[in-house]
Amino acid sequence: MERSEDTESSGDGIDRLITYLTIFVLAIFVGFEVITKVPPTLHTPLMSGSNAISGITIIGAILAGVAGDVSGREFLAGGLAFAAAALAMINVVGGFAVTNRMLQMFRKKDRA
Repeated sequence: MERSEDTESSGDGIDRLITYLTIFVLAIFVGFEVITKVPPTLHTPLMSGSNAISGITIIGAILAGVAGDVSGREFLAGGLAFAAAALAMINVVGGFAVTNRMLQMFRKKDRA
């Protein structure tokens, strides 16, 4: 029985899943180590960068939803894309709210 190039065996899918999970776990450890080494004076710019990354996550979620339509896994890809976009949007809005509060702290108060 010949295997066509269009179909994947379950072993290939599991190998790919294990590879992706390994990369994900390693990225978590590297990210944690990098973040804990940041001095307090650089914390605010780091958080601004994290808000920008959340904006990129929204774009990635939209692209993942579109890729699910192409691959035939609309429900799973659409659900994960919606969850990623919703959580990233909450993070972006929260980041703007925190930034606004911080800017309010540094404004000069009018003395009447």
